[in-house]
Amino acid sequence: MAGLFTHQLLFSVGILMCVALCLLPHHAEAATRHYEFNIKMQNVTRLCHTKSIVTVNGKFPGPRVIAREGDRLLVRVTNHVPNNITIHWHGIRQLRSGWADGPAYITQCPIQTGQSYVYNFTVVGQRGTFFWHAHISWLRSTLYGPLIILPKKNVPYPFQKPYEEIPIVFGEWFNADTEAIISQALQTGGGPNVSDAYTINGLPGPLYNCSAKDTFKLRVKPGKTYLLRMVNAALNDELFFSIANHSLTIVDADAIYVKPFETNTILITPGQTTNVLLKTKPNFPGATFLMTARPYVTGQGTFDNSTVAGILEYESPFLHSVTPLKKLPLYKPILPPLNDTSFATNFAKKLRSLATPQFPANVPQEVDKHFFFTVGLGTSPCDQNKTCQGPNGTKFAASVSNISFVQPTTALLQAHFTGQSSGVYSPDFPINPLHWFNYTGNPPNNTMVGNGTKLMVLPFNTSVELVMQDTSILGAESHPLHLHGFNFFVVGQGFGNYDPNEDPKNFNLVDPIERNTVGVPAGGWVAIRFLADNPGVWFMHCHLEVHTSWGLKMAWLVLDGKLPNQKLLPPPADLPKC
Repeated sequence: MAGLFTHQLLFSVGILMCVALCLLPHHAEAATRHYEFNIKMQNVTRLCHTKSIVTVNGKFPGPRVIAREGDRLLVRVTNHVPNNITIHWHGIRQLRSGWADGPAYITQCPIQTGQSYVYNFTVVGQRGTFFWHAHISWLRSTLYGPLIILPKKNVPYPFQKPYEEIPIVFGEWFNADTEAIISQALQTGGGPNVSDAYTINGLPGPLYNCSAKDTFKLRVKPGKTYLLRMVNAALNDELFFSIANHSLTIVDADAIYVKPFETNTILITPGQTTNVLLKTKPNFPGATFLMTARPYVTGQGTFDNSTVAGILEYESPFLHSVTPLKKLPLYKPILPPLNDTSFATNFAKKLRSLATPQFPANVPQEVDKHFFFTVGLGTSPCDQNKTCQGPNGTKFAASVSNISFVQPTTALLQAHFTGQSSGVYSPDFPINPLHWFNYTGNPPNNTMVGNGTKLMVLPFNTSVELVMQDTSILGAESHPLHLHGFNFFVVGQGFGNYDPNEDPKNFNLVDPIERNTVGVPAGGWVAIRFLADNPGVWFMHCHLEVHTSWGLKMAWLVLDGKLPNQKLLPPPADLPKC
């Protein structure tokens, strides 16, 4: 716990900013935590390339936000840059507080230059590793940071208490401006340029040119247990991660405790978090160890085939210091092959909820509504008198059930709450694809997607089963799907086309993993269940940012319940205007 949770946090970049953790009266366990996020430009140098990037408080990655289960968070975000900004609190359920969820034009209009907005929400029944990130265009390439929710006071972890806790946040570094990259890709219809490096806590590490000094170093003591809070904040790549000559014990996934298991390698998709215990060797090993991450690749598109590395180094018990690296042997981990889908499949199967009386797996046993969505890539027509770089002169597109989401100019939640949805969205998202085909076989002749702004409407407390089926229209590909506003249980997954008669017989309704982001397997399907007990409009999208930009997204509208505590609260007075 050393250094992780304090009652005063100080962020200092250019200016000193005191962030007080204002406690409620001592007899109340919950506290109110105040944070100030100043969105500003900052010159940052990586890979011998200096560029001005959008940051929070001048920090890259951004500041750590820390609270306890039950606490209320008040985060004032003030925009000092030309870009419109929103912040999403990834994995926080936002019970009845959808106005604080953050996706642009879904739950709020963006914060414009010179404007402020206070994200006001309470963490109910959640603890673990989350993260915050921008949720507009590709700005989350630099606007992200860890969000750590500790258990309530005097509530222990259901695993060994760690000696220390360390956030490990993966990201991507682009030498070019990411807003220009995606803007050009959307205009030309082609695939966007890939990143120049992956990063650990903002640092690319020694395997990239000009980056030896920009290396994350994890200094440890022999014979101790460390909790690594891992976050994949990369824009477009799932990542394998391993530490040479050390095993990791997974104890938490997406802020849900799991049945612990040991592994040498983890797989983590953009939008997922994983907590692991690292037990250091009992004696000073006289060596240093690389920790590396590189992509897991399933699609046909281009990707950054490179490796980010950090260094695990032991503190010498004799010198009470870190021995100079040059004098010690350096061990490197062996990561799975780039396209190792069998590892990905077996890894996913090992993840199980604790399912104990204290931490139950409340899987919906009865289902009110069954849905079947396809997810995948396709094409859209090129604009008249233009040449496009997508397949056969088209534009790349992506869709859910062949509907490529069209972003509205009014926030969906606002339109719903005020009863002025006409012309903003239609409440008729299809429960099944309109046209059946062999989803994972030879692609159909017509690869064009439709488009629209359609919502799936659910009465309050509806139990939902959703099967998401990958398609091979432009090549099978894994899609990490993230659902806002809810956790869900991953009750089944498989390869090929989903069989509604046979596959449900093998569903796990006892201890399935509970998540907020799940990979739809390349050329396969995944089945999830959740209870729609949170009124509001909730975004669901691929967390590969390029696919989101191409339209692989949709939204759920959960109606108010009958009781006062089942209704969406009214919008705050400072809600940004479009």
